[in-house]
Amino acid sequence: MQVTVEIPDVIAQQLNQTEGDLARRLLEVIVADAYRDRKINTAEVRQILQLPTRLATHAFLKRMGVHLNYDEAELKQDLQTLKEFRVQ
Repeated sequence: MQVTVEIPDVIAQQLNQTEGDLARRLLEVIVADAYRDRKINTAEVRQILQLPTRLATHAFLKRMGVHLNYDEAELKQDLQTLKEFRVQ
């Protein structure tokens, strides 16, 4: 989905953002808010923002002031991944 948001040039200049930077910043704010509200998970954050690693995703969320939603399902996944690494 593509969404267009119109912001007066004067406001964009006050925000000291170029057009591309402002679009990215708006996307980041929306994604962080959706994660905070538990509408999306860390994998979806990573996918939407095209972040290279899970750690980069966690760093992004930290930068946005959002605490990790670490639930039992994610713990089970991490334990499974750990077991797989130990087998190698």
